[in-house]
Amino acid sequence: MARFNDFDRLQAIAPNFKQRLSGVTSTIVQLVPEQQRQGLVIATLGPGLPAHFPQMRFRDLWRLWKRPVSGNARIWHARRNVEMIAGIALRSVLRMPLKLVFTSAAQRDHKPLTKWLIRRMDGVIATSTKSGSFLHVPHTVIMHGIDTERFVPPADKAAAKRAVGLDPERRVIGCTGRIRHSKGTDLFVDAMIKLLPDHPEWEAIITGRATSENEAFKRKLEQRIADAALSDRIRFVGEVDDIVPWYQGFDLFVAPSRQEGFGLTPLEAMACGVPCVTSDAGSYSDMIDDGVNGFCIPADDGSGLTIAIGQGVEITANNGFEHDAIRKHVLSKFTLKNEASAVNRVYREILGRRAA
Repeated sequence: MARFNDFDRLQAIAPNFKQRLSGVTSTIVQLVPEQQRQGLVIATLGPGLPAHFPQMRFRDLWRLWKRPVSGNARIWHARRNVEMIAGIALRSVLRMPLKLVFTSAAQRDHKPLTKWLIRRMDGVIATSTKSGSFLHVPHTVIMHGIDTERFVPPADKAAAKRAVGLDPERRVIGCTGRIRHSKGTDLFVDAMIKLLPDHPEWEAIITGRATSENEAFKRKLEQRIADAALSDRIRFVGEVDDIVPWYQGFDLFVAPSRQEGFGLTPLEAMACGVPCVTSDAGSYSDMIDDGVNGFCIPADDGSGLTIAIGQGVEITANNGFEHDAIRKHVLSKFTLKNEASAVNRVYREILGRRAA
């Protein structure tokens, strides 16, 4: 662990009170280093984060009673209920000089406890206009970004396919993420079973793992694929150490989620120059310009998904997508640098209110 010790200059804390990897954890892992690069002195608190991260310990919390040398309060940036509760206890019970920020990605009406907690925040961020529509307090919309220096198009598509064991002579439709009903994995498999017999030059790859409670779900999909005699063309490859080479080998990417918080995978694929077919779950509809970088259809619409993928296959086969334009779309709106800059600006505005 990279123990954090610079409490005199500490400006913000990013708590992560969940051991298991989640979308929230992934956001912290990507965002904190960029916030640091932009000059913010920030520490993380909690398990499940990389060892090189600037991590303070729970027994260091007492040090937050003393203001930093700037004289300002510090930001406590919560992303879960339990982190909001902890922040309220530190600020309002223990009287530590903290300002509380909460980021909401949920696209549903919040439960009464969450609403009560949100009303006690000093600042609220929504990750999309849709998630913001469920907030009944002033908020700032800041959409997530990705590391566009990591997610890049391949120099050689055939070599990229070979690097992950794919046949360079075949075109590939990719789908990534947890294998589960909410992610629409079954919708993707059904679409592939319908489409692939008419497109012998294409195959489908599904990356990601199925948790123990979803193993039966995955086995049923594998049986469905076997019954269609497509086991050699619709393949589960499991969880991969690095998803970038797989994106670079894909010719078309599909995100068929029924439910999603924000959803970064289409952005990651598009940054690699890959067109996408998505549902309108999460923030996918904000990412897709139909016919330009892919297609977006209503969530849980299996027939619509099949039609849209078919359109994507035809356009891709005819080299109809402008891959440079697909990447530029991400660069213009969804970079990690832009997200970190916007979040840091919210911090400054909140701290500035007291000074004013």
